[in-house]
Amino acid sequence: MVIALERLHWSLTKISHSNMKIVTIVGARPQFIKAAVVSRALRTKNKLVELIVHTGQHFDANMSDIFFDELSIPHPDFNLGIGGGTHGQNTGRMLEAVESVLLQEQPDWVLVYGDTDSTLAGALAAAKLHIPIAHVEAGLRSFNRSMPEEINRVLTDHAADQLFAPTDAACRNLADEGISTSRIARVGDVMYDAALYYGALAEQRSTVLHRLGLSQSGYVLATIHRQENTDVADRLVNILTGLADSHWPVVLPLHPRTRQRIAAMPQFRQGSLRLIDPVGYLDMIMLEKNARLIATDSGGVQKEAYFHCIPCLTLRDETEWIELVEIGANRLVGAEREAIRSAINQTMLPAVPATSLYGDGQASTAIADILAMGRPARPQI
Repeated sequence: MVIALERLHWSLTKISHSNMKIVTIVGARPQFIKAAVVSRALRTKNKLVELIVHTGQHFDANMSDIFFDELSIPHPDFNLGIGGGTHGQNTGRMLEAVESVLLQEQPDWVLVYGDTDSTLAGALAAAKLHIPIAHVEAGLRSFNRSMPEEINRVLTDHAADQLFAPTDAACRNLADEGISTSRIARVGDVMYDAALYYGALAEQRSTVLHRLGLSQSGYVLATIHRQENTDVADRLVNILTGLADSHWPVVLPLHPRTRQRIAAMPQFRQGSLRLIDPVGYLDMIMLEKNARLIATDSGGVQKEAYFHCIPCLTLRDETEWIELVEIGANRLVGAEREAIRSAINQTMLPAVPATSLYGDGQASTAIADILAMGRPARPQI
């Protein structure tokens, strides 16, 4: 199932021009982080030229611009400015705008990340123009089709030509769905690459602990952003109440959607919650590395907790990262008020040292190596 770089089963075609063009589609905070390490690896390949398209899905400067600056990602070649609508509105408008870019640039690859509306729009636009698609973080499954992210990731995987899977479980999911193993490469997780590289940088540059008056292991870090939690009033109230009952200060950087929902909640009780604005990635790393515990509904933050050996509670009923639950690094508590309160106040999960579950920290290099080998033989535009 897992294929080595030298055993790629594709029929690769040699391109006539000296450079191979890759269009990268990003639009949400986690994608900026993943793109940072992959873009750095792509730039080491003389034959690869990357153009970055920012869909605008996260349009708040604190949640987009700062990441390009902090992570040294080249600023986008195209900024589509699309965001703030429903899933259907966003995906449709992005599809149209991305298609225009692809028709203009005629790339050899379209590179998409994760499971957002930007991911699906980029994949659909490329597929309809017969442009090869590479999907980073392929094969993840929550098996909850009510999640927009699940639909996005499944459709993108089945449209993609090259699937970069982070784990063995992700490879099995793809094979179980009938996807040819020749299209799957188990490269490891680019978020682990990012944790290693930016963890050291955060230690040098971030002053967030001092600014917020926090001490090591003296607080809980929480994040809430998924639609299943923010848009269901009872779930959000239960989560916030469970966190507010903590014996420890709970630092909660507010996603714009979460802030909006809280503002409309007459029954909101702040308790131990300390609400702050979204923070940059380096500050977020420092908050993660020094927390006593992390409570989150973010897939990326679950893994980052593990990378930094911090116990994690997942505020969802399921997780794509089931291996972390199996080894005891993560606990699913859903939106159960008492389970959240009890887990924070009474039960500390063991801090499980990071292992090789997610590769060796060189996933981005493996991705760049595969893309540099050529494009699969497909009809031209």
